Amino acid sequence: MQPSTVANTTYFTASPSQFYRWQNYRCAYEVYQPINPTPDGIPLLLIHPIGVGLSRQFWQRFCREWYNNGQGNSIYNPDLLGCGESDMPHVAYTPSDWAEQLQYFLQTVVQKPVIVVVQGALLPVAIELVQKESNLIAGLVLSGPPAWALMTNKSLEWQQKVIWNLLDSPLGNAFYRYARTPKFLRSFSTRQLFASENAVDAEWLNTLVAGAENPESRHAVFSFLAGFWRQDYTSSITSIQQPTLAVMGETASSISQDNKKETPDERLADYLACLPQGRGIKVNGRNVLPYESTAEFVGAIATFINEVS
Repeated sequence: MQPSTVANTTYFTASPSQFYRWQNYRCAYEVYQPINPTPDGIPLLLIHPIGVGLSRQFWQRFCREWYNNGQGNSIYNPDLLGCGESDMPHVAYTPSDWAEQLQYFLQTVVQKPVIVVVQGALLPVAIELVQKESNLIAGLVLSGPPAWALMTNKSLEWQQKVIWNLLDSPLGNAFYRYARTPKFLRSFSTRQLFASENAVDAEWLNTLVAGAENPESRHAVFSFLAGFWRQDYTSSITSIQQPTLAVMGETASSISQDNKKETPDERLADYLACLPQGRGIKVNGRNVLPYESTAEFVGAIATFINEVS
């Protein structure tokens, strides 16, 4: 492991990329270890978002700030299949697929309970993981969860297949080549993800461009765009017994199916009404809080994670 230092102070070590095999696929991950670990502290399992160029690299800024903040939990940061340094088979990925990958990762690599920290619309993966391996999930942090309507209304299977087939074509390939350009990535990030245009910095754009360099990364993105994650998770959410913290951006944005905008307060209230052990908090920022509002996000979740630990 390589130590990380800030102002001549060493806070944590980060492993080089490590690999395991799941269903004959090579899957990547890294582990962060604090120099001064919290006794009996529960590790964090990070679930990165899906999008053009996104992978476990999304969490780099969060991990640095977590330890700079004096936290002592170790962190497991995997690449989901189809992303980053993991294999990228040409398949249509579902939340269940990724949850099964993480279930195997927990059983064989981590081998102890974790607190899941999941970003955005990958929440269905965390929900599926809780259902498959509840004993290894001690708590959950939902960073910028999707609009409630998107989590409780199943999209039509035929529509999902039509969109997938359209994207999984020469037309879709051409779109992906354009979508991975800095011009598109900056525009999309400004319009959909960040509260401040100035926060769409070179680190963000360079990471996305590098992450999208392999065209095979398009299959995970197209699976997400096709809406295979769009199911009715109401009963699954109400069955989560683990302590759960929902963190919402002050300017969180989304448009529900009926084109009616919802406020962050309304979205937060919807989740808390269904989560048996849910609590919520708002922080500055929009939809990518661990990156845009890193210090505030870490401060918002640290108390919750220390209580669960």
